[in-house]
Amino acid sequence: MEIIVLQHINIEDPGYIKDLMLKDQVNITTIELDEGEKIPKDLSKFDAMFCMGGPMDTWMENDYPWLIEEKEKIKEFVINLKKPYLGFCLGCQLLGEVIGGKVVKTNNPEIGMLNVNFLENKNKDLLFFDFPKKITSLQWHSYEVQGLEQNKDVTLLASSNETKYQIFKFQNHAYGIQFHIEIKDTTVNDWGCVPEYKSALEKQLGYGALEKFEKEAQENMNKMNEYSKILYSNFKKLT
Repeated sequence: MEIIVLQHINIEDPGYIKDLMLKDQVNITTIELDEGEKIPKDLSKFDAMFCMGGPMDTWMENDYPWLIEEKEKIKEFVINLKKPYLGFCLGCQLLGEVIGGKVVKTNNPEIGMLNVNFLENKNKDLLFFDFPKKITSLQWHSYEVQGLEQNKDVTLLASSNETKYQIFKFQNHAYGIQFHIEIKDTTVNDWGCVPEYKSALEKQLGYGALEKFEKEAQENMNKMNEYSKILYSNFKKLT
């Protein structure tokens, strides 16, 4: 299996899911966009695309001009080639924008270990049918996707108190996941070193929030890793 991974900062890779892919000896092509690496012209050789999170936002094309080409490549992969896509956080928002939605500021940023509630639609979904009705997962976002209601190719699978489109799919092959199910033991401390992330965390949860966040993440780590296993196992069926 050949998977291309679009990254926007080195420390935000597929995390625990990457560990599972490496065990399966998946061929992973990582494109570090923030370091000037270019997405290959020929995407047809890849079986699936992962698009990860990052400290920038979808509308920051002046500051990060590579976002323009990235959106075009995601559109080519998802809409033209109709190949499996999994986007986390920023990757979720990029998918939402590509298929006609808008990325807007969330009324109340979601940062912390928070609940995600699945809709009945998930019972018929190939990736999430065997997930529980509610999970607790890591959230670290101040923007969200909106405006997909008129797109008949979009299915809403999960929401939270603040964010409607926590999980959505386009047709049956492209998924946006607003939260971080892919985290591993080192994730919170690594991300806490990013100034934009730490600032957002302390603004939302107060000074010293990183230590508390790390503790809560570790308490939920085993369950999140199990959810990652289920997600990855089911995602392989799409390829």
